[in-house]
This record gives sequence, C-alpha cells and structure tokens, in this order.
Amino acid sequence: QVQLVESGGGLVQPGGSLRLSCAASGSIVSIHFMNWYRQAPGQDRELVASISSGSGTKYAGSVKGRFTISRDNAKNMVYLQMNSMKAEDTGVYYCNVGATTRTALGDYWGQGTQVTVSS
Repeated sequence: QVQLVESGGGLVQPGGSLRLSCAASGSIVSIHFMNWYRQAPGQDRELVASISSGSGTKYAGSVKGRFTISRDNAKNMVYLQMNSMKAEDTGVYYCNVGATTRTALGDYWGQGTQVTVSS
C-alpha cells in the first residue's frame, strides 16, 4: 500500500503564493505519474497539473504560467508551487500517484488539503 499526505494548504490573498507538498510512503518500488487535482465546492474534481516519471509536465489551461509542478524522486515527494493566485483557485487539492509496490501496481490518493484564495 501507498500512503499520501498533503500539506501546505491555507488561506492566501489574491495575487499571493502557496506551495503544496505531498509525501508518499509505504512499500513503494517505483512511482510513475504524480498529479495534483482540485475540487471546488459544487464542482467536479479537475486535473490541475501532472508530472511523469521522466519529469515531463502538463498543466490545465487555467493555471498554465502560474503553477509549477515538480518532484523529488529520492524523497518520494511531489510539489505544487502556486503563484499569482486567484479566487477561482479555491478548492480542496488532492495528490494522486501511480505507483508499483511489492505486490501491485495501483492508483493512490491523498486526503486533500484546503486552499482558499480570498481577501
């Protein structure tokens, strides 16, 4: 099994910055893709950013140029640097990874961290 713990959420003013972190632990052999999703109240969960095992990145159009996803393979960590934040960035942010453990290949989710952009 793989456990994911997100941190770094909170309240930030419009135009401000936050950095989210997600730590993966467990019987991990390798981590493949690492994603950040978010879910705003009353809306579906959406993919915000993804990073492959080769560190290729993709972003939702709404965050391109403002958010940066990165990973530290040695620490099994993924980060999301969020700059120039807007009210519409408000939501619960979830870490999602695809990983191979000693027994299986699986898709794992964290519990989420709240991000609120408001003055």
